[in-house]
Amino acid sequence: MKSLSLKNKLPITGKKVYVLYLFVFILIVIATIVASLLGSVDIKPSWVLKILVNNSTGKQIFTPEWKPNTESIIWTLRMPRVFMAIVVGGGLSLCGILMQALTKNSLADPYILGISSGASFGAVMVIMYGWFSFLGHYNIMLGASLGAIAAIFIAINVASIGGRITATQLILAGIAVAAIFGSFTNVIIYHTKTGSDKIRTALFWMIGSLSGATWGKMIYVAIIFAVCSVFIFFMYKSLDALLLGDDAAVTIGANLSKIKPLIIVLCTILTGAIVSVSGVIGFVGLIIPHITRSLVGPNHKRLIPASVLIGGLFMIVCDVISRVIVSPEELHIGIVTSIFGAPFFLYLVRKNKKAVR
Repeated sequence: MKSLSLKNKLPITGKKVYVLYLFVFILIVIATIVASLLGSVDIKPSWVLKILVNNSTGKQIFTPEWKPNTESIIWTLRMPRVFMAIVVGGGLSLCGILMQALTKNSLADPYILGISSGASFGAVMVIMYGWFSFLGHYNIMLGASLGAIAAIFIAINVASIGGRITATQLILAGIAVAAIFGSFTNVIIYHTKTGSDKIRTALFWMIGSLSGATWGKMIYVAIIFAVCSVFIFFMYKSLDALLLGDDAAVTIGANLSKIKPLIIVLCTILTGAIVSVSGVIGFVGLIIPHITRSLVGPNHKRLIPASVLIGGLFMIVCDVISRVIVSPEELHIGIVTSIFGAPFFLYLVRKNKKAVR
Protein backbone atom coordinates (compact mmCIF):
# COMPACT_ATOMS: atom_id res chain seq x y z
CA MET A 1 0.00 0.00 0.00
CA LYS A 2 1.45 3.36 -1.10
CA SER A 3 1.96 6.03 1.48
CA LEU A 4 -0.26 9.05 1.03
CA SER A 5 1.92 11.34 3.11
CA LEU A 6 2.79 14.72 1.65
CA LYS A 7 6.48 14.04 2.18
CA ASN A 8 6.40 11.16 -0.30
CA LYS A 9 4.82 13.40 -2.93
CA LEU A 10 7.58 16.00 -2.74
CA PRO A 11 9.39 17.31 -4.62
CA ILE A 12 6.78 17.59 -7.35
CA THR A 13 7.54 16.23 -10.81
CA GLY A 14 4.58 16.95 -13.06
CA LYS A 15 4.43 20.19 -15.06
CA LYS A 16 0.74 20.74 -14.32
CA VAL A 17 1.27 20.24 -10.60
CA TYR A 18 4.17 22.70 -10.68
CA VAL A 19 2.04 25.35 -12.40
CA LEU A 20 -0.68 24.72 -9.82
CA TYR A 21 1.87 25.19 -7.02
CA LEU A 22 2.98 28.52 -8.51
CA PHE A 23 -0.62 29.65 -8.83
CA VAL A 24 -1.33 28.75 -5.20
CA PHE A 25 1.79 30.57 -4.03
CA ILE A 26 0.81 33.66 -6.04
CA LEU A 27 -2.59 33.66 -4.34
CA ILE A 28 -0.95 33.27 -0.93
CA VAL A 29 1.44 36.14 -1.67
CA ILE A 30 -1.45 38.39 -2.77
CA ALA A 31 -3.45 37.51 0.35
CA THR A 32 -0.40 38.18 2.55
CA ILE A 33 0.19 41.54 0.85
CA VAL A 34 -3.41 42.62 1.49
CA ALA A 35 -3.25 41.42 5.12
CA SER A 36 0.03 43.27 5.75
CA LEU A 37 -1.38 46.48 4.24
CA LEU A 38 -4.47 46.44 6.43
CA GLY A 39 -2.58 46.55 9.74
CA SER A 40 -4.25 47.98 12.81
CA VAL A 41 -6.00 50.83 10.95
CA ASP A 42 -9.65 50.30 10.11
CA ILE A 43 -9.25 49.67 6.37
CA LYS A 44 -11.44 47.56 4.09
CA PRO A 45 -9.61 45.09 1.81
CA SER A 46 -11.41 46.53 -1.23
CA TRP A 47 -9.93 49.95 -0.48
CA VAL A 48 -6.41 48.58 -0.90
CA LEU A 49 -7.09 47.52 -4.51
CA LYS A 50 -8.89 50.78 -5.32
CA ILE A 51 -6.10 52.92 -3.89
CA LEU A 52 -3.52 50.89 -5.80
CA VAL A 53 -5.41 51.26 -9.10
CA ASN A 54 -6.05 55.00 -8.62
CA ASN A 55 -2.45 55.84 -7.78
CA SER A 56 -0.90 53.47 -10.35
CA THR A 57 -2.94 54.92 -13.22
CA GLY A 58 -2.84 58.51 -11.97
CA LYS A 59 -6.61 58.73 -12.47
CA GLN A 60 -9.47 58.64 -9.99
CA ILE A 61 -11.08 55.50 -11.43
CA PHE A 62 -12.67 54.68 -8.06
CA THR A 63 -14.39 57.38 -6.02
CA PRO A 64 -12.62 57.64 -2.62
CA GLU A 65 -14.64 56.14 0.24
CA TRP A 66 -11.78 56.64 2.67
CA LYS A 67 -10.09 59.50 4.48
CA PRO A 68 -7.05 61.20 2.87
CA ASN A 69 -4.75 60.02 5.68
CA THR A 70 -5.87 56.44 5.02
CA GLU A 71 -4.68 56.70 1.42
CA SER A 72 -1.39 58.19 2.61
CA ILE A 73 -0.86 55.29 5.04
CA ILE A 74 -1.59 52.68 2.37
CA TRP A 75 0.12 54.21 -0.69
CA THR A 76 3.01 56.20 0.78
CA LEU A 77 4.01 54.15 3.83
CA ARG A 78 2.91 50.54 3.52
CA MET A 79 2.85 49.66 -0.18
CA PRO A 80 6.50 50.61 -0.91
CA ARG A 81 7.53 48.60 2.14
CA VAL A 82 5.57 45.51 1.09
CA PHE A 83 6.83 45.57 -2.48
CA MET A 84 10.35 46.23 -1.23
CA ALA A 85 10.02 43.10 0.94
CA ILE A 86 9.10 41.06 -2.15
CA VAL A 87 12.06 42.38 -4.15
CA VAL A 88 14.52 41.94 -1.28
CA GLY A 89 13.30 38.44 -0.44
CA GLY A 90 13.25 37.32 -4.07
CA GLY A 91 16.63 38.90 -4.81
CA LEU A 92 18.41 37.37 -1.82
CA SER A 93 16.89 33.98 -2.69
CA LEU A 94 18.31 34.23 -6.22
CA CYS A 95 21.72 35.17 -4.82
CA GLY A 96 21.58 32.10 -2.58
CA ILE A 97 20.78 29.89 -5.58
CA LEU A 98 23.72 31.34 -7.52
CA MET A 99 26.20 30.92 -4.67
CA GLN A 100 25.10 27.36 -3.91
CA ALA A 101 25.41 26.40 -7.58
CA LEU A 102 28.81 28.05 -7.85
CA THR A 103 30.25 26.42 -4.73
CA LYS A 104 28.19 23.22 -4.92
CA ASN A 105 27.69 23.72 -1.20
CA SER A 106 24.32 24.03 0.53
CA LEU A 107 25.74 26.38 3.18
CA ALA A 108 26.62 29.18 0.76
CA ASP A 109 24.72 32.47 0.54
CA PRO A 110 25.67 36.18 0.25
CA TYR A 111 25.54 36.62 4.03
CA ILE A 112 27.83 33.65 4.76
CA LEU A 113 30.25 34.58 1.96
CA GLY A 114 30.71 38.12 3.31
CA ILE A 115 29.15 39.97 0.35
CA SER A 116 26.41 41.49 2.51
CA SER A 117 28.91 42.61 5.17
CA GLY A 118 31.10 44.19 2.52
CA ALA A 119 28.11 46.05 1.07
CA SER A 120 27.13 47.23 4.56
CA PHE A 121 30.69 48.47 5.17
CA GLY A 122 30.63 50.44 1.91
CA ALA A 123 27.27 52.02 2.78
CA VAL A 124 28.44 52.98 6.30
CA MET A 125 31.66 54.54 4.94
CA VAL A 126 29.63 56.71 2.61
CA ILE A 127 27.24 57.73 5.40
CA MET A 128 29.91 58.59 7.93
CA TYR A 129 32.34 60.39 5.61
CA GLY A 130 29.97 61.79 2.97
CA TRP A 131 31.72 60.20 -0.01
CA PHE A 132 30.19 60.56 -3.51
CA SER A 133 27.86 63.29 -2.22
CA PHE A 134 27.52 64.63 -5.78
CA LEU A 135 25.33 61.59 -6.52
CA GLY A 136 22.70 62.59 -3.97
CA HIS A 137 20.98 59.66 -2.24
CA TYR A 138 22.48 57.30 -4.84
CA ASN A 139 25.86 57.66 -3.12
CA ILE A 140 24.89 55.00 -0.56
CA MET A 141 23.94 52.63 -3.36
CA LEU A 142 27.33 53.12 -5.02
CA GLY A 143 29.17 52.64 -1.72
CA ALA A 144 27.28 49.41 -1.01
CA SER A 145 28.04 48.06 -4.49
CA LEU A 146 31.76 48.86 -4.17
CA GLY A 147 31.87 47.22 -0.74
CA ALA A 148 30.21 44.08 -2.10
CA ILE A 149 32.72 43.92 -4.96
CA ALA A 150 35.64 44.32 -2.56
CA ALA A 151 34.33 41.56 -0.26
CA ILE A 152 33.84 38.94 -2.95
CA PHE A 153 37.17 39.89 -4.60
CA ILE A 154 39.05 39.29 -1.34
CA ALA A 155 37.17 36.06 -0.60
CA ILE A 156 37.84 34.64 -4.07
CA ASN A 157 41.54 35.52 -3.97
CA VAL A 158 41.97 33.97 -0.52
CA ALA A 159 40.04 30.84 -1.55
CA SER A 160 41.93 30.34 -4.81
CA ILE A 161 44.30 27.39 -4.68
CA GLY A 162 46.39 26.77 -7.78
CA GLY A 163 43.99 28.77 -9.90
CA ARG A 164 40.97 26.78 -8.69
CA ILE A 165 38.39 27.84 -6.11
CA THR A 166 37.21 25.13 -3.77
CA ALA A 167 33.79 25.39 -2.16
CA THR A 168 35.06 24.83 1.38
CA GLN A 169 37.82 27.42 1.05
CA LEU A 170 35.40 29.99 -0.40
CA ILE A 171 32.94 29.58 2.48
CA LEU A 172 35.70 29.79 5.10
CA ALA A 173 37.18 32.83 3.38
CA GLY A 174 33.71 34.41 3.17
CA ILE A 175 33.10 33.93 6.90
CA ALA A 176 36.46 35.55 7.66
CA VAL A 177 35.80 38.43 5.25
CA ALA A 178 32.38 39.01 6.83
CA ALA A 179 33.98 39.18 10.29
CA ILE A 180 36.67 41.60 9.08
CA PHE A 181 34.24 43.98 7.38
CA GLY A 182 31.89 43.77 10.38
CA SER A 183 34.76 44.73 12.69
CA PHE A 184 35.80 47.65 10.45
CA THR A 185 32.21 48.89 10.39
CA ASN A 186 32.00 48.83 14.19
CA VAL A 187 35.30 50.67 14.53
CA ILE A 188 34.14 53.40 12.16
CA ILE A 189 30.84 53.86 13.99
CA TYR A 190 32.27 54.02 17.49
CA HIS A 191 35.39 56.05 16.75
CA THR A 192 34.06 58.67 14.35
CA LYS A 193 32.92 61.91 15.94
CA THR A 194 29.68 62.46 14.07
CA GLY A 195 26.09 63.22 14.97
CA SER A 196 23.83 60.60 16.48
CA ASP A 197 21.65 60.61 13.35
CA LYS A 198 24.53 59.28 11.26
CA ILE A 199 25.27 56.57 13.81
CA ARG A 200 21.61 55.58 13.88
CA THR A 201 21.55 55.41 10.07
CA ALA A 202 24.74 53.33 10.03
CA LEU A 203 23.26 50.87 12.54
CA PHE A 204 20.24 50.57 10.25
CA TRP A 205 22.51 49.24 7.49
CA MET A 206 24.29 46.84 9.83
CA ILE A 207 21.16 45.14 11.18
CA GLY A 208 18.75 45.52 8.27
CA SER A 209 15.34 47.15 8.05
CA LEU A 210 12.64 48.00 5.53
CA SER A 211 11.44 51.05 7.45
CA GLY A 212 13.17 53.40 5.01
CA ALA A 213 11.35 52.02 1.96
CA THR A 214 10.08 54.61 -0.54
CA TRP A 215 8.74 54.32 -4.07
CA GLY A 216 11.98 55.83 -5.42
CA LYS A 217 14.21 53.27 -3.71
CA MET A 218 11.83 50.42 -4.51
CA ILE A 219 11.73 51.21 -8.22
CA TYR A 220 15.53 51.49 -8.37
CA VAL A 221 16.16 48.10 -6.78
CA ALA A 222 13.20 46.52 -8.63
CA ILE A 223 14.76 47.41 -12.00
CA ILE A 224 18.09 45.86 -11.02
CA PHE A 225 16.25 42.82 -9.63
CA ALA A 226 14.23 42.39 -12.84
CA VAL A 227 17.28 42.63 -15.13
CA CYS A 228 19.36 40.23 -13.00
CA SER A 229 16.42 37.80 -12.72
CA VAL A 230 16.12 37.56 -16.51
CA PHE A 231 19.84 36.78 -16.85
CA ILE A 232 19.69 34.24 -14.01
CA PHE A 233 16.63 32.47 -15.39
CA PHE A 234 18.16 31.98 -18.83
CA MET A 235 21.25 30.53 -17.16
CA TYR A 236 19.25 27.62 -15.72
CA LYS A 237 20.95 25.00 -17.92
CA SER A 238 24.40 26.22 -16.89
CA LEU A 239 23.40 26.23 -13.21
CA ASP A 240 22.12 22.66 -13.55
CA ALA A 241 25.43 21.69 -15.16
CA LEU A 242 27.46 23.24 -12.33
CA LEU A 243 25.77 20.98 -9.80
CA LEU A 244 27.27 17.97 -11.62
CA GLY A 245 30.80 19.18 -10.93
CA ASP A 246 33.26 21.17 -13.02
CA ASP A 247 34.56 18.23 -15.05
CA ALA A 248 31.07 16.98 -15.91
CA ALA A 249 29.92 20.52 -16.71
CA VAL A 250 32.79 20.99 -19.18
CA THR A 251 32.04 17.61 -20.73
CA ILE A 252 28.45 18.60 -21.55
CA GLY A 253 29.57 21.90 -23.06
CA ALA A 254 29.38 24.43 -20.21
CA ASN A 255 31.84 27.32 -20.52
CA LEU A 256 32.99 27.69 -16.93
CA SER A 257 35.36 30.55 -17.72
CA LYS A 258 32.31 32.68 -18.59
CA ILE A 259 29.65 31.19 -16.31
CA LYS A 260 31.47 31.55 -12.98
CA PRO A 261 32.50 35.21 -13.41
CA LEU A 262 28.97 36.03 -14.60
CA ILE A 263 27.48 34.39 -11.50
CA ILE A 264 29.80 36.39 -9.25
CA VAL A 265 29.00 39.66 -11.07
CA LEU A 266 25.22 39.10 -10.95
CA CYS A 267 25.30 38.10 -7.29
CA THR A 268 27.48 41.07 -6.35
CA ILE A 269 25.35 43.62 -8.23
CA LEU A 270 22.08 42.26 -6.85
CA THR A 271 23.36 41.98 -3.28
CA GLY A 272 24.87 45.47 -3.40
CA ALA A 273 21.60 46.95 -4.66
CA ILE A 274 19.54 45.16 -2.00
CA VAL A 275 21.85 46.05 0.89
CA SER A 276 21.90 49.69 -0.25
CA VAL A 277 18.15 49.99 0.45
CA SER A 278 17.56 47.48 3.24
CA GLY A 279 20.85 46.93 5.05
CA VAL A 280 22.20 43.47 5.89
CA ILE A 281 19.44 40.87 6.06
CA GLY A 282 20.98 37.47 6.66
CA PHE A 283 20.10 33.85 5.97
CA VAL A 284 17.32 34.47 3.42
CA GLY A 285 19.53 33.15 0.61
CA LEU A 286 20.28 30.12 2.77
CA ILE A 287 16.76 29.21 3.91
CA ILE A 288 14.60 29.81 0.84
CA PRO A 289 16.50 27.78 -1.81
CA HIS A 290 16.45 24.72 0.49
CA ILE A 291 12.75 25.02 1.22
CA THR A 292 12.00 25.52 -2.48
CA ARG A 293 14.09 22.55 -3.57
CA SER A 294 12.14 20.33 -1.17
CA LEU A 295 8.94 21.46 -2.93
CA VAL A 296 9.83 21.69 -6.65
CA GLY A 297 13.15 19.84 -6.94
CA PRO A 298 16.67 20.98 -7.95
CA ASN A 299 15.88 21.84 -11.59
CA HIS A 300 16.74 25.55 -11.82
CA LYS A 301 14.10 26.25 -14.45
CA ARG A 302 11.52 25.49 -11.77
CA LEU A 303 13.57 26.50 -8.77
CA ILE A 304 14.19 30.13 -9.79
CA PRO A 305 10.56 31.34 -10.20
CA ALA A 306 9.37 29.40 -7.14
CA SER A 307 12.20 30.77 -4.97
CA VAL A 308 11.34 34.34 -5.92
CA LEU A 309 7.74 33.81 -4.81
CA ILE A 310 8.60 32.01 -1.57
CA GLY A 311 11.41 34.45 -0.78
CA GLY A 312 9.06 37.39 -1.22
CA LEU A 313 6.41 35.71 0.93
CA PHE A 314 8.98 34.96 3.65
CA MET A 315 10.16 38.57 3.77
CA ILE A 316 6.62 39.96 3.99
CA VAL A 317 5.89 37.65 6.94
CA CYS A 318 9.19 38.59 8.64
CA ASP A 319 8.45 42.28 8.12
CA VAL A 320 5.01 41.93 9.72
CA ILE A 321 6.60 40.09 12.66
CA SER A 322 9.21 42.83 13.05
CA ARG A 323 6.45 45.46 13.21
CA VAL A 324 4.14 43.73 15.70
CA ILE A 325 6.35 41.64 17.99
CA VAL A 326 7.52 44.64 20.07
CA SER A 327 4.75 47.08 19.08
CA PRO A 328 4.63 50.08 19.18
CA GLU A 329 8.41 49.85 18.64
CA GLU A 330 9.87 48.05 15.64
CA LEU A 331 12.35 45.17 15.65
CA HIS A 332 14.92 45.19 12.86
CA ILE A 333 13.98 42.63 10.22
CA GLY A 334 17.58 41.34 10.11
CA ILE A 335 17.10 40.11 13.68
CA VAL A 336 13.91 38.26 12.72
CA THR A 337 15.51 36.49 9.74
CA SER A 338 18.48 35.53 11.92
CA ILE A 339 16.13 33.97 14.49
CA PHE A 340 14.84 31.71 11.72
CA GLY A 341 18.10 31.34 9.80
CA ALA A 342 20.69 30.55 12.48
CA PRO A 343 18.97 27.34 13.70
CA PHE A 344 18.41 26.35 10.07
CA PHE A 345 22.12 26.87 9.37
CA LEU A 346 23.03 24.62 12.31
CA TYR A 347 20.57 22.02 11.04
CA LEU A 348 22.25 22.02 7.62
CA VAL A 349 25.70 21.71 9.20
CA ARG A 350 24.55 18.68 11.19
CA LYS A 351 22.83 17.21 8.15
CA ASN A 352 25.97 17.56 6.04
CA LYS A 353 28.05 16.02 8.83
CA LYS A 354 25.78 12.96 8.88
CA ALA A 355 25.97 12.72 5.08
CA VAL A 356 29.78 12.72 5.20
CA ARG A 357 29.72 9.94 7.81
